[in-house]
Amino acid sequence: MKLADFVCFEAIIPELKADDRDGAIAELVSALTQAGRLGNAVSREIIRAVIQREKEASTGIGKGVAVPHVKHKKVKDVIAAVGRSSAGIDFSSLDKQPVYSVILLISPADDPDKHLQAMENVFKHLQQEKFRKFLRQSQTVEQIEDLIREADENPSL
Repeated sequence: MKLADFVCFEAIIPELKADDRDGAIAELVSALTQAGRLGNAVSREIIRAVIQREKEASTGIGKGVAVPHVKHKKVKDVIAAVGRSSAGIDFSSLDKQPVYSVILLISPADDPDKHLQAMENVFKHLQQEKFRKFLRQSQTVEQIEDLIREADENPSL
């Protein structure tokens, strides 16, 4: 499984308007809805579910990155949206630092293996300092899409 298999390129936000965690989550879910990947009713449920998941344990993994995620019964395929914030967002990260890159991952509730594969793939790339740096520096949808495609071809990026 590659990032390009589940990242919705129409739901990339190169500069999030939101300045808080819940707003960033809502903005990314809305981007997936506008891209036709989620229905309006489902998107409200997913926003609530992701925020509830965040209240249980932050997905701010440190080094300026957060990976909010949820499994939902009304989602058929793994989908992801990517957002960037040049100002930084408080995600209550493990390292107490602001988050500049957010990858929202939504998976079908009845396919935990797909969820784990997608999470594994996201984390594999986020462990690479170059990938985190380039993602944070990308300022357009095209730059973020190019980075994701390049990372799929060159996992050490």
